[in-house]
Amino acid sequence: MGKSIRQNSVRVSDVIQPNRILVPIDFSKFSDNALAYACAFAEQFGSELHLLHVLQDVVAMMPEPGLFVPPSGDWLEDLEKSAREELDKLPGSDAAGKLTVVREVRQGAPFVEVIHYAREHGVDLIVLGTHGRSGLAHVLLGSVAEKVVRKAPCPVLSVRHPEHEFVMA
Repeated sequence: MGKSIRQNSVRVSDVIQPNRILVPIDFSKFSDNALAYACAFAEQFGSELHLLHVLQDVVAMMPEPGLFVPPSGDWLEDLEKSAREELDKLPGSDAAGKLTVVREVRQGAPFVEVIHYAREHGVDLIVLGTHGRSGLAHVLLGSVAEKVVRKAPCPVLSVRHPEHEFVMA
């Protein structure tokens, strides 16, 4: 068995050449960690890096949608502006000059928007952080990462624990 594995060994660069890498960003330490991985891959393969932040539809999160009264003013525009400003700071100064970065903010269900974006832009790899929730939190909140893995039109790398990194930052 060991002989056949050696004969069939394949380099990663022979299997996948990601031209576009998508990183869903929620501004948590988990998405920061996924971004570090994505930057390493993007530098290695000369890939375009796509950063996507999804403003979750607030009405969909309410137990009784009729009870939600949005604050006065352009609160949604303010949220979007704030998200764009934060995205503009990423991936950070160390990778900024080396990478081509596309940034976008959308509104909707996070996993749906990630899948739509990946299809629309011909994404070759999605790198996302997962919070690693289990038990009741997983049942109540669901798992965006799990849904993306199931529905994605391309491979997905799920990065869980920032303390177990193998990418040199």
